[in-house]
Amino acid sequence: MPQKPEKEPSDEVDRNQLQMARTEGEAYHSSATYMMTSVANTGDVTRVGDYYVGFAQEEAEGMWELRDEGEFEFVEPDEENCHVEIVVTDGADKRFVPHLDVTVTLEGEGETVGPVETPFLWHPGVHHYGANVELPGDGTYDLHVEIAPPTFKRHDETNGNRYGETVETTFEGVEIETGQD
Repeated sequence: MPQKPEKEPSDEVDRNQLQMARTEGEAYHSSATYMMTSVANTGDVTRVGDYYVGFAQEEAEGMWELRDEGEFEFVEPDEENCHVEIVVTDGADKRFVPHLDVTVTLEGEGETVGPVETPFLWHPGVHHYGANVELPGDGTYDLHVEIAPPTFKRHDETNGNRYGETVETTFEGVEIETGQD
């Protein structure tokens, strides 16, 4: 897939707005890189299609779930022993891309787990897509990420023709530590 050029001024966005978007993207990308390299057990990022796609892996963790309006329940992992986080940013300005259908498949130790849907997860530091999964145990895995083309509308006749194809990438030889946090 050809790489989209940097975004250009248009009737929808001026140079100042484009610079502010790049500044926002750099701040998000910095936070995501910190999560992937300093907080998580392991992580990495690559350029693919219209995106930068990154992952972080940690032990499975509990999360708040909304049960009814104003009513939350903290749900601990059951048999899950791995938390996979996926970061997807725009390839031009590195801002987080919302409303995506992202799946991961892990292959290793003679077993395939997935594809697993990784819905949007609110996080106090870095919004991302993610899920807890059950793996056979610690080991080396290939982590496949697939992102379907989003159905949201896009502003801007000059810059809006992005994210139109399914993209896939594989992070090979990922050393995963399982457990529960």
